[in-house]
Amino acid sequence: MLIAPIPLEDRFLRLEPFNNELQAEVRAALDCDPDAWAIMVAPAWGEHFDGWWNSAVAAMRAGTRIAYAVRRLSDGVVVGTTSLYEINPAYRRCEIGSTFYRPEARGGAINPACKRLLLGHAFDAGAVRVEIITDAINAQSQAAILKLGAKAEGVLRKHKITWTGRARDTAMFAVIDDDWPEVRDQLDRRLAAFA
Repeated sequence: MLIAPIPLEDRFLRLEPFNNELQAEVRAALDCDPDAWAIMVAPAWGEHFDGWWNSAVAAMRAGTRIAYAVRRLSDGVVVGTTSLYEINPAYRRCEIGSTFYRPEARGGAINPACKRLLLGHAFDAGAVRVEIITDAINAQSQAAILKLGAKAEGVLRKHKITWTGRARDTAMFAVIDDDWPEVRDQLDRRLAAFA
């Protein structure tokens, strides 16, 4: 499995791998909604942005993450970020996460379009498993993940420590290669409704 750090695009958005030219646009997209960052593992708004950006870029250099700016094509604005990370070629698995969208980009086509592109890219590269995890207290995120077609696999207790020091339980979901054709078709039908 070799997942290339290339741009991905559909009719709604373009996912652009992080580079220095994108830094200011990503900062502007993430520098909002402090309440939403409260339950994240790592914050990326305000004074936290530089450390978060540097960590993402270092993981990209190490080959364990592809961090993307999410550019909405209708107006060309970067409205958030998402990543393929925890990339493990030996096990042919990765995760989708570190996802944040500006409030006005939530709902609608942005999230399912991102997930369709990322899942397709991972499975086309030979992945057999793509995980999507979220905080067990985030019911809205869990509902969105289930709506994508991922299967719930349980809760990992005290799986991560958030930036606020809270021991986070993690709700685990996954799409495996056997699921992908059905999930892909479901996402394609869902996105067609936004045409």
